Amino acid sequence: MKELKINWLLKMVLKFWPGLAIRLLTKKSGTSWPLVDKLHNLFGKITRVDIVPTVGGRGFIIILDKKISLYFYQDHDHFSYDGFGVGEYDGGDVTIFDNLNQPISNSRE
Repeated sequence: MKELKINWLLKMVLKFWPGLAIRLLTKKSGTSWPLVDKLHNLFGKITRVDIVPTVGGRGFIIILDKKISLYFYQDHDHFSYDGFGVGEYDGGDVTIFDNLNQPISNSRE
């Protein structure tokens, strides 16, 4: 947001017309508004999100409402989308991110 340089006029628009302001900020950031609108329409209806690590690989699965799964795998220094699945899914582990700030132990020590 710092790169977008929000001036006083845009701040006023954010206060009184937030929908219009979000469209303007989306355009200013170079993002497609129709894509953002579709994402909001989809995720605004989701009541539950679970995250599960993949088995035997460096990736994770996002499960939406225990019915739709989105697969991501590690591609060098980032994750890439790998597809989706539908069906009945178990819940995830809400503690999956609890130890992210913990130092990683070196087994050679």
